[in-house]
Amino acid sequence: MRPLRFALAQGLLLNEALGALRAIGLDVSGVTPGGRRLVVDGGEVEFVLARPSDIATYVERGAADLAIVGKDVLLESGARVIELVDLGFGACRFVVAAPRGAVERSLDEYRHLGTLEVATKYPNVAERHFRERDIAVEIVKVAGSAEVAPLVGLADWIVDLVATGRTLRANDLAIVEEIASSTARLVANPASYHLRRREIAPLVERLAAWAAA
Repeated sequence: MRPLRFALAQGLLLNEALGALRAIGLDVSGVTPGGRRLVVDGGEVEFVLARPSDIATYVERGAADLAIVGKDVLLESGARVIELVDLGFGACRFVVAAPRGAVERSLDEYRHLGTLEVATKYPNVAERHFRERDIAVEIVKVAGSAEVAPLVGLADWIVDLVATGRTLRANDLAIVEEIASSTARLVANPASYHLRRREIAPLVERLAAWAAA
């Protein structure tokens, strides 16, 4: 049987994820943020580095047994994984934002204005949110900064992930409402969690204790 495989998201969460794993006694010395090695031997576990948006897929399809990934990725992907521990770091929020002059209009008003155009990198989160609100929207999928979309007439509002909100303010946008909050989560593949629970359970307990400290 191969070593327990632990996927880690490259980018903003990686340093804190490595700190958490180091704190519970795992050997993460071979993992170098920004490095080229994407599969790293960590002794009792094997680490796999991937883009944040791909992590949930790796775990869902069994290419990794465990992962540390943002709740935002889980909300957007809808991946069938088991959430085990809220690790508490990497806090951010999904929000609806609009130009300051448009914020005063209530969501009820927009129900009567026809289709609202919403630019976002997170189409599933956005579509689900507005459907629950019973507001007709046209999702405009963008890959880069959504903040520019209302400024150039591409969309009326945006749905984006924010931490401090500084970029919104710099572009004269304001938050209309918050959709959901996000922090880093420890997740597992359901089959792995069942079949390799003896290996996984101690890691879960140690990370839960670390997060609660």
